[in-house]
Amino acid sequence: MQYNFDEMVQRRNTYSLKWDGEELIKEIGYTERYDHETIPLFTADMDLPVPQPLIEALHKTVDHRIFGYSIFPNEYFEAIQHWFKKRHNWTINKDEIVYSPGTVHALNIAVKALTKRGEGIIIQRPVYPPFTAAIEGNGRIVRNNAMIRNSDGYYTIDFEDFEAKAQEENTKMFVLCNPHNPTGRIFTNEELKRLSDICEKNNVIVIADEIHGDLIRKNQTFTPLAKIVSDTDHIITCTAINKTFNVAGLHCTNVIISNPEMRNSFREKMGMQLPSPFTISALIAVYNDGEEWLDQLTQYIDDTMDYVKSFLAEKLPTVKVTIPEGTYVMWMDFNGYGLSAQEIHHRIYNKANVLLEDGDLFGKEGEGYQRICIPSPRPLIQEALERIAKEFQDIETNNRLER
Repeated sequence: MQYNFDEMVQRRNTYSLKWDGEELIKEIGYTERYDHETIPLFTADMDLPVPQPLIEALHKTVDHRIFGYSIFPNEYFEAIQHWFKKRHNWTINKDEIVYSPGTVHALNIAVKALTKRGEGIIIQRPVYPPFTAAIEGNGRIVRNNAMIRNSDGYYTIDFEDFEAKAQEENTKMFVLCNPHNPTGRIFTNEELKRLSDICEKNNVIVIADEIHGDLIRKNQTFTPLAKIVSDTDHIITCTAINKTFNVAGLHCTNVIISNPEMRNSFREKMGMQLPSPFTISALIAVYNDGEEWLDQLTQYIDDTMDYVKSFLAEKLPTVKVTIPEGTYVMWMDFNGYGLSAQEIHHRIYNKANVLLEDGDLFGKEGEGYQRICIPSPRPLIQEALERIAKEFQDIETNNRLER
């Protein structure tokens, strides 16, 4: 069927974090202003309707009228295996799959189960803020292998620094984000194998967060790390339907752990986690029948990204942005205005009344940047950008006169 992603689905008064979470959003310091006219584009969930087979599966679950404790049927694991074999040519053994109610939860469990307090964990900033929280919040030490940004806004890995940090005696883990959030990089097979080899040589466990792996541009290819390397004993992979199919509220991450000892340690630390019957129904539906929807979605996201880049080039040429290779976020560089991060924030969040995510939340490397999540109807994205452009028009006008 054909999906209409331009449809404006009303999300206020539906328990939505981004649309109804005014008190929480202010409390955690994302913005000073939040009202009924705020456009929230800060959190990574979509304002787009889900696949029809998913809706039908959830209706069937509701119609049963009983929602008791649930277990995983064979169809659940078969759906996971089917999806990753078809989409990524990756063979996953059923015994390697461990359910978690979320990827951040899984990361925290892995940190506590497989490292000790005071030990070092490598991340690559600018990077998703909960990585830092999972490390420091559990008494571990961040080893920042900062990404290198070239003049075109393209990010690469500082391998010399990475290897030096991996060789430190108390470095025990590396949290890989691929596709990388917020830069949008999809690391090449060569980059991934080099990272893995360094970690294996130095007895460093790799936690590969690959939950954006299905959200890639039409001219890109994503390959799971565990498919590339011959020995996966040091690798734990986080997969999820949450980002791909816009079901974050159903809490469904699947962690792939081939090493039996690490798998047992992970399970023991996590304790018993029973799924919701809605989670089971959702995963089976989207992995078996969600491909048509996803193909249309990724085309829509591609087109929206092209629109954002063209809009900025025309009306906010001082803002630098590149089309990411993966994810549905865009990493916008406002540093060309010569304004403080606080003034950039004030113009966007308080005056334009658009809620994005300040770049310095992702590390000091993100100062002066803003992350925007763009999987919303394009008319909403257009309105948000028009508001932002209005608040920077004074500087853009001066810049044009000076040219």
